[in-house]
Amino acid sequence: MKEIKSLSQILFILTPFFVFSQEFSISGNIKSTDKQPISFANVILMTVGDSTIVKGTSTDDKGAFSIHSIPQDDYILKASFVGFKSYSKQFYLSKNLQLGDIILEEDAEHLEEISIIYKKPTVKKQSDRIVFEIENSALSEGNMMQVLKNTPGVLVIGNSITVKNSEPTVFINDRKVHLSSDELSQLLESSNANNVKSVEVITNPSAKYDASSSAVINITMSKNLITGYRGNVFTNYTQGVFPRYNVGTGHFFKSDKINFNINYSYSQNKLNRENVEKTEFFDTNTNNIDEVWRSTINRNTWSKTHNVNFNFDFFANDKNTLSLSSSMLFLPDFDYKINNRTNIFNSYDNLQYYFLSNNNTKDKKHNLGFDFDFEHKFNKPGAKLVINTHFTTYDYTRDQIVDTNFFDDIDIFVGTSNYLTNSNQDTNIYSSRIDYTLPISDTSLFETGIKTSVINTESSIEKFDFLGGMPIVDANNTDTFKYDETIFSTYANFSKEWNKWSIIAGLRAEQTEVEGTSVLYGETNTQDYLEWFPNASLNFDASDNISIYANYKRSISRPNYQDLNPFQFYLNDYSLVTGNPNLKPIFIDYGVFGISFKETYFIEAYYSKKKNNIYELPLQDNNTNIVSWTPINFDKTIEYGFDFLTNFYVNDRWFVYAVTSFYNVEDQNDFGGDQVKKNKWSNYSVLQNDFTLLKDRSLNVNLTMYWVGENLQGFRVLENRLISSLSISKSLWNKKASLSLMFEDLFNTHDYDYKTRFLNQSSKSHANFDNRYIKIGFRYKFGNTLLDTNERSKELKETNRLKDWD
Repeated sequence: MKEIKSLSQILFILTPFFVFSQEFSISGNIKSTDKQPISFANVILMTVGDSTIVKGTSTDDKGAFSIHSIPQDDYILKASFVGFKSYSKQFYLSKNLQLGDIILEEDAEHLEEISIIYKKPTVKKQSDRIVFEIENSALSEGNMMQVLKNTPGVLVIGNSITVKNSEPTVFINDRKVHLSSDELSQLLESSNANNVKSVEVITNPSAKYDASSSAVINITMSKNLITGYRGNVFTNYTQGVFPRYNVGTGHFFKSDKINFNINYSYSQNKLNRENVEKTEFFDTNTNNIDEVWRSTINRNTWSKTHNVNFNFDFFANDKNTLSLSSSMLFLPDFDYKINNRTNIFNSYDNLQYYFLSNNNTKDKKHNLGFDFDFEHKFNKPGAKLVINTHFTTYDYTRDQIVDTNFFDDIDIFVGTSNYLTNSNQDTNIYSSRIDYTLPISDTSLFETGIKTSVINTESSIEKFDFLGGMPIVDANNTDTFKYDETIFSTYANFSKEWNKWSIIAGLRAEQTEVEGTSVLYGETNTQDYLEWFPNASLNFDASDNISIYANYKRSISRPNYQDLNPFQFYLNDYSLVTGNPNLKPIFIDYGVFGISFKETYFIEAYYSKKKNNIYELPLQDNNTNIVSWTPINFDKTIEYGFDFLTNFYVNDRWFVYAVTSFYNVEDQNDFGGDQVKKNKWSNYSVLQNDFTLLKDRSLNVNLTMYWVGENLQGFRVLENRLISSLSISKSLWNKKASLSLMFEDLFNTHDYDYKTRFLNQSSKSHANFDNRYIKIGFRYKFGNTLLDTNERSKELKETNRLKDWD
């Protein structure tokens, strides 16, 4: 309590008192020589001594501008617009100043031909990250998803984003985008990239990040000084097996005191998926094959999704900023239909009987997240205090009806099975954090902070069997599951550069308390543990062309809330998905040693050990013939390998990024006294080509090929895949509009086979996803298109563990 009281006193002392000195304003009108107003001209105010930019704005539709809250001092005012000569005026400001009409003269040289000059994207490899600079490059004309697809080290397949075979935590301006993969994909596709400065792929996140952040993608936005309004509208049409639609709009307004950004998008999708499966069931006495089940499964999903997100910033003064932001998703209509035919053969491959099963579900959900931030900057440059509070409410309901008809080997109807389930998951997440940053010198930085997270989730399910046409409660499959989790964490992080060396070192501690209760089984699972998570990155510049670096990090991956839920969701009478309330968190030790040559060629060796690794396996019961997709903890997974990377410009219009990785995965687990160990070498390779075409560089082409070799994932072997993507974008109307065209899975080699064979488990499957499609998109920007928005989402690792039911 003493610590809490002291912290409250400190926060009270740090609460800012706003003291304003005497301030003035400047106003005027920007016009051409023929007295016509010039809309959206840039007006910048700078100090006389060092030309530091103080404030900026742009003219409105009538060419008028005004800048407020300016202290008394000497200033230079500059006004500019494309096709006109710049205007400059120096003055001493001691009262409100009305400049009247400012005339911009036409620039004859620029009027003859206006050339848009793009910078080349650049790649910088640091000890703990890759920094991909794209500001003012051709990539900035697309959307954020296209930027990620072009970012070295990032693999985007459909809506899945991976770094080093793992799902990264995605941040925008150091704040986490706390959405599911599908929701994140919609956000990135609807967000303009012309305000993106760089993308950081952080492979060894510091202790500042949650211990569950094994890799981080941080999208850094350009700083905006110009006031005004900008907006955009966009639409996308995708033709896969079925058509899909997406439409949206975004708006941003900035004044001297306020930033406000709001986006809305609507998506309507129908997706198709097909599986062909084979399961060999064994006689438990002889361990010989007793029956072979062959299934053909077709899945269709229909969904209508609304996304809304906004950010509001209030700049009280130069040192204090208050922010309110929210990401809201509404899914009022999600229909899921599964048609299944399963043929049952004896050991001599003779048909015995078969069944047809229809599974129809109707889902709906909402995911609403809200953040409030306060940032205080101290007098020392770079020193700041940030306080964040967060709340998420997530609600998911599912109504399911399953009908199964059984037939003998000569198609005679022999029986039926019917049941329905009603289920719900309600989750609330609360968190608060305080972060303090202190630059010790020009080359060293200290960071520290504390965080508390509280998660409460309650799930319920009711199952009804139909007997004589009447629904009867199935008490053995009706349950309520309550899960409570509290995490307390603190960290300290230090970074230092000197001579040819640089180091980042940190330590994070997280105390976790968990309690999960199943009403039906009367079981309560509790976990209470304190864990320490060190990390370090070391870099040595041996010469101007050669750098040597090493990284180490310990991290944690906690189970998804849905994976902890013990409920059984039947796909049909013999196939179900179930959770595991006894799941333990995964603890990961990861190390890298690498050498870079001229920041163009990289060689890395890495080693990873995962304790309690979680895999969802199709576990077959050879007595009941039921296959359960169940998440389980493995004893350990060990992975090590070698990566070879390069990126370079063939010429000023052709950029190449290439990587090949040879790695070995070994899974180990004890199944009731039977030790199972499997390992496999694999290869993962990428070849990415970016072309900038036409004289004005307004046509951009990207061709990317991914080779994912046969690999091991939890005793399942996934076959080879070749993933291909071709995207073309063209900017129009002086960059106010853009047209894009994308082709996915050019060679129809994205789908894959997988097989499972260990102990008395034997199954195969071919998965055919709806990932071959053509997509066309259009975006139009209006208002002052030079403005950068304050669009972002907040950091919250806990919401990343929300997972929709399969």
